[in-house]
Amino acid sequence: MKTIGLIGGMGWESSKLYYEQINRKVNEVLGGSHSAKIIMVSVDFAEIEKLTFANDWDSIGNIVANSAQQLERAGADMVVLCTNLIHIVSNTIIKNISIPFLHIANATGEAVLEQQIKKVLLLGTKYTMEKDFYTKTLEDTYRLEISIPNEEDRNSIHNIIYRELLKGIFTETSKRSIIRIIEKAQLDGVEGVILGCTELNIIIKEEDVGITTFDTGNIHANTAIQWSLNDSSK
Repeated sequence: MKTIGLIGGMGWESSKLYYEQINRKVNEVLGGSHSAKIIMVSVDFAEIEKLTFANDWDSIGNIVANSAQQLERAGADMVVLCTNLIHIVSNTIIKNISIPFLHIANATGEAVLEQQIKKVLLLGTKYTMEKDFYTKTLEDTYRLEISIPNEEDRNSIHNIIYRELLKGIFTETSKRSIIRIIEKAQLDGVEGVILGCTELNIIIKEEDVGITTFDTGNIHANTAIQWSLNDSSK
């Protein structure tokens, strides 16, 4: 079993789900009292949030690259960044480590292809929806048609994420708001929805929307498990 290195804290709610999911699945596969080999470095989200709003991606890149180096020095065999948005600086991480980095967009793209779906709605922070670090991978590598909400709806989702979900606040009003956005996209022909913020799966479930949902945190964690347990992993 390889050791999984997790960079968490963005926010800690979803980092907790990664840790739980990985350990539960490893136990299901191996049985007995087995659990996963995990090393975690958790950052202070307040610092990341401040730099995000300042569009200071270079400083964020330095912080998470340093965290990745800490994981490598501690003996991790791979690095998993427990958030969607901060993959915007994934190239900085990759340049500063010699162990594999498991990109969440690649894991998600593979999961969408397995469902034989071509047109998907991408939800997340406005940076995730508007910048191309995520959509470019899905479009160029996996040939998916990516739809994003209109500007008003993008701002609404962004505010729900930062003002509520990342603070551990989950309201029925916000849930209904996101469901309405998904239902509008269905009328435009989307076949599935990518929950491109690792907190969105806490508030939106597939049974809530009647459309295939892609829980990126769960998908990412399962990819890490496969790498950990497969001796022939890349």
